[in-house]
Amino acid sequence: MSKTTKPWVMRTYSGHSTAVASNALYRTNLAKGQTGLSIAFDLPTQTGYDPDAPEALGEVGKVGVPVAHLGHMRQLLDQIPLGEMNTSMTINATAAWLWGLYLALAREQGVDEKSLSGTTQNDIVKEYLSRGTYIFAPEPSKRLIVDMIAYGIENVPSWNPINVCSYHLQEAGATPVQEIAYALATAIDILDAVRDSGKVSPEKMPEVVGRVSFFVNAGIRFVEEIAKMRAFTSMWDAICRDRYHVEDPTLRRFRYGVQVNSLGLTEQQPENNVQRIVLEMLGVTLSADARARAVQLPAWNEALGLPRPWDQQWSLRLQQVLAYETDLLEYPDIFNGSLVMEKKTAELIHDAHAELDDVLAMGGAFSAIDELKARLVRSQATRVARIESGEQKVIGVNTFTTTEQSPLNGGVESIMTVDPKVGDELVADVQAWRATRDEAAVTAARAELERVARSTDPADNIMLPTIALAQAGGTTGEWANTLRGVFGEYRAPTGVRPGAAPRGEAFAALVQRSQAITARRGNPPKILVAKPGLDGHSNGAEQIAVAARDAGCEVIYQGIRLSVDEIAAAARDEDVDVVGVSILSGSHLTIIPRLLEKLRADGVTAAVVVGGIIPPEDAVTLTGLGVAAVYSPKDFSLAQIMDDLLDIIDAR
Repeated sequence: MSKTTKPWVMRTYSGHSTAVASNALYRTNLAKGQTGLSIAFDLPTQTGYDPDAPEALGEVGKVGVPVAHLGHMRQLLDQIPLGEMNTSMTINATAAWLWGLYLALAREQGVDEKSLSGTTQNDIVKEYLSRGTYIFAPEPSKRLIVDMIAYGIENVPSWNPINVCSYHLQEAGATPVQEIAYALATAIDILDAVRDSGKVSPEKMPEVVGRVSFFVNAGIRFVEEIAKMRAFTSMWDAICRDRYHVEDPTLRRFRYGVQVNSLGLTEQQPENNVQRIVLEMLGVTLSADARARAVQLPAWNEALGLPRPWDQQWSLRLQQVLAYETDLLEYPDIFNGSLVMEKKTAELIHDAHAELDDVLAMGGAFSAIDELKARLVRSQATRVARIESGEQKVIGVNTFTTTEQSPLNGGVESIMTVDPKVGDELVADVQAWRATRDEAAVTAARAELERVARSTDPADNIMLPTIALAQAGGTTGEWANTLRGVFGEYRAPTGVRPGAAPRGEAFAALVQRSQAITARRGNPPKILVAKPGLDGHSNGAEQIAVAARDAGCEVIYQGIRLSVDEIAAAARDEDVDVVGVSILSGSHLTIIPRLLEKLRADGVTAAVVVGGIIPPEDAVTLTGLGVAAVYSPKDFSLAQIMDDLLDIIDAR
């Protein structure tokens, strides 16, 4: 038998409710054979709000774990040895703060920072383009990333301070060519900024390059995905060698982790998601020369809601069977010499080079956000149109839809729910935390944080006052609000432009319906597409906005993270026919009743429709409150949704 290669790090992306509950889940998963942590934070933590902030209402603990202060970090990592664990934190706008809490905890435990290994995602470009949990504008955000890299290379050399994340680009519609080009453009932008900052000596730059890691997506077209990863590997090696003059080949390695595609998981026949996940995993494990260093798999039922521990165990077991039962790890790269793979890889490299050169000509990824966002919305619209027309087959959705009742959904709750009391408990927790700390020390630490944020001196690094604030007992909201006072806040472009995708006969008929409504009453049907709360996953809202315009409607879409008051004011001032609300964070039962109440108080008579990951029982509750229609991921036909909306408008 050939010598067996060491398996990749196996993770599950998890966190929910509270730090205590999440810690119990982590320790259980580690006992089952998981070999690394991947921490999911809730939306208030990701966007810089404490649990008692008005913006956090209904969002606390819903899609991840709330971490507002050092006490929560202690609870989260209780009995987990920091010096031995490889910890991945999916955190971006507040990455410096969460890393500061982690480092403060390590110091408290007497763990040498040089022994710490792990990753902070810290890729803000993809937040502007797809995921939406940004706070600050591009330039101050870039400065925070540079400071983290500069601190890490001197003090935490085994940590990956940035994990350039193309995962969410594919979720937002990116083709393989776009995914490669935009991720590499982001890495170049960051490395150029570090090089030019004066915060890292030239002789340290090869080490900086060697600490840049990536986090990719793997879709169902797994042969093409293998070629994509081989192209990524080849192009990154050339960039490191030619642009940054890195001679050591070990520092030029394309080091990446992966979560396979969640966008393709379906609510219909969700058991089909298991084979999708397995096939997608092959795309990042079959090619030894381009194999992932860490893999985390979604659960089969993520299109339905929050997975249970058993669902996460199933995903972990998929990895373990591949790594330990098959002979995959006994061989070198099985695609070396393959004419088909070499040709496909070369095609992707050629096309990705052209796309990358185009982005660099626009000034780089940070400067080209508006254009890149529009390109992704257009690519997503094209993908959705192919599924809707049947050109792109999705089993159980647009073909082979006849099915038996799945036993996976019977007998027990098929998803996990967060106790509504969690939000109230965390509000009391953070208020009690503030009451028992040294307020003078917090005030002094915040003043130093503000001073450093305003400083242009290369000797000043945001990580030092950040760690000091964490040690003094500062909170997530206080850190973020201090920097909001210096940097302000940012609203990213929506990328929504008409005519983003080819439309068929169904949309031609919709345009005629819209024209008839316009002729009858003198103004076109008008729809407000709204994204309330802290949920930044805007792909669905963007596609509805584009489709409504293509159907002949006038569309108001102002982007993400709107308050209930802002939505109601827009509905009133624009005199819309329909308010379409998109929520994917699970906060619909908190936000929608407040919105309905505010609309009624403002005299708005527009119909309200809601879309998101909404369980059937919640849909019944919402319609009972007066919501005209509820849509979930199973409702993939944009033409049908537009037809429904015009029916609602016609009936007014």
